[in-house]
Amino acid sequence: MPSPYDDELHLLCLFPHDAALKGLKIRHDASPDMVAAAERLHAKGLTTLPDGGYLTSVGREAAEHAHRLNDLLHVPQAMTGT
Repeated sequence: MPSPYDDELHLLCLFPHDAALKGLKIRHDASPDMVAAAERLHAKGLTTLPDGGYLTSVGREAAEHAHRLNDLLHVPQAMTGT
């Protein structure tokens, strides 16, 4: 069963690597899970608005870690030797 954190990590990974200059807008027709994840990220102080906005300084750090984790988990099998 997916965790609410999965949706939060997914949203953090949607912010571009140069996220200081670009934001996200969670539209009204987004899934309820994505809307709730955006609200949780805002409540945690990671974004400027409950429906996305820009990343705060701690949000940029979290997104950077999320991108790195995502990259590590999606390494092609040929590189891992399996």
